[in-house]
Amino acid sequence: MSLWKKTVYRSLCLALGLLVALTVFQRSLTPRQFLQEPLPPTLEPQKAQKPNGQLVNPNNFWKNLQDVAAPTPMASQGPQAWDVTTTNCSANSNLTRQPWFKGLEPQFRQFLFYRHCRYFPMLLNHPEKCGGDVYLLVVVKSVITQHDRREAIRQTWGRERESAGRGRGAVRTLFLLGTASKQEERTHYQQLLAYEDRLYGDILQWDFLDTFFNLTLKEIHFLKWLDIYCPHVPFIFKGDDDVFVNPTNLLEFLADRQPQENLFVGDVLQHARPIRRKDNKYYIPGALYSKASYPPYAGGGGFLMAGSLARRLHHACDTLELYPIDDVFLGMCLEVLGVRPMAHEGFKTFGISRNRNSRMNKEPCFFRAMLVVHKLLPPELLAMWGLVHSNLTCSRKLQVL
Repeated sequence: MSLWKKTVYRSLCLALGLLVALTVFQRSLTPRQFLQEPLPPTLEPQKAQKPNGQLVNPNNFWKNLQDVAAPTPMASQGPQAWDVTTTNCSANSNLTRQPWFKGLEPQFRQFLFYRHCRYFPMLLNHPEKCGGDVYLLVVVKSVITQHDRREAIRQTWGRERESAGRGRGAVRTLFLLGTASKQEERTHYQQLLAYEDRLYGDILQWDFLDTFFNLTLKEIHFLKWLDIYCPHVPFIFKGDDDVFVNPTNLLEFLADRQPQENLFVGDVLQHARPIRRKDNKYYIPGALYSKASYPPYAGGGGFLMAGSLARRLHHACDTLELYPIDDVFLGMCLEVLGVRPMAHEGFKTFGISRNRNSRMNKEPCFFRAMLVVHKLLPPELLAMWGLVHSNLTCSRKLQVL
């Protein structure tokens, strides 16, 4: 071979090598990936895909970019699983230098010390609850010691069903819990809860103490869980474990509602004022909330919300500092979104009559017409459920739907 031919041959080989190296670099492929064997003849290669995962028609693959509609930008994806695995939270000692902080009651100082600790690890999880076609997710706030309330709810209004009727999907139930607030109870009750969860598979539990001020943690943990594991559920009912709920009336109310609505409905309090009496359970010092009134909010005993709004609510709540009263805090989050909760006569979070001695609070005909009534303990709930679903004859029919 002449010298000229050898030079040309080497130049061609060098150019080819550079071309291969450049291609590997641009595609971020390893040499093994670049030189991988072809697919076996029994497997067909995948069709080309758009960046968002949709299959591209091969006939359109070589069209000019201007001939093909640009893909819609995807919203930023959140975590695909619960991403908090350790508890690493220390007290905010800077507060001790503030004069106003020293004058607060001990429970408020404790709350403010750890208010920045927003999310905790999961101890019990059931993402499979949202598998398949779920129309309504029933979520109940409970505490580890109140097994009797959860059992009564499972036997009555929390009973799951495979269809909500009218071609709608399933109704699923979950209970939201933290850990026992008393150290001496923690191991014993945790073992009992683990057994209960093996029986029913319906408990979500996080590693924070179940206290009154931590009810707000329960709200934001559920909203985050929903955003991760149940992003497509149309509607959510959320309530306490000491309420009576009429599922038939809930589903009837939802029959002409759309999941895309800004639906947040319950027993709404307007212009409620912070309670300044220290002997009251809901007392709030002026240093923690100085405004004259709260934004509108639904009583936490029970409310309905659309799934799309719940997911937006999760992100809105993350922009606010935690507040020790959970239902007021949700009202603040709704205010961030510019959404006003809707009042409905069928939600009675203070009893059918605020007069506790009123006969109306024991009358099954009233309960049959309601959506949610607070407050009933397990024996009362079971008895009222039996009466409402018996051959009940009422002198007049109440219209609340």
